[in-house]
Amino acid sequence: MHPFDLRTILLARHAQHVVLVHFPIALFIAGVLFDVVGEIVARPRLAAAAYCNLGAAAITSLPVLVSGIAAWQWALGGRQLKGILRMHLVLGVLSSILMWVVWLVRRRSLHGKPQPRHLWIALELTTAFLVALAAHLGGFLSGVNGP
Repeated sequence: MHPFDLRTILLARHAQHVVLVHFPIALFIAGVLFDVVGEIVARPRLAAAAYCNLGAAAITSLPVLVSGIAAWQWALGGRQLKGILRMHLVLGVLSSILMWVVWLVRRRSLHGKPQPRHLWIALELTTAFLVALAAHLGGFLSGVNGP
């Protein structure tokens, strides 16, 4: 196995999920930070940057879900999931759904239907926590955070 062999890189059983997952995590957390800081310092440009990041995070969460389900099918043959792996799947799907909800709430807020600020900030922070928890469990599954 050569580290630069394209077949090894593209067709590894779960490599795509492990690579793709970083995009929605980083985009969403950056979006939340832009939103919170934008609220504190009252800068509309930060809110615009947050909106773009939150939308990109929601969109990029879809290939992550597909690649995670594909990895489950390839690695485990679709067997029933248990323990940390099941919790990782549930939190990952819930995180993706909530990313879309956050983006839609922000979209409505920017397009003339203002939402209470405390509502969407709380929703963003809750979603960020769930994203971090799913990522933490994924780290255990990949061997990064433990055996």
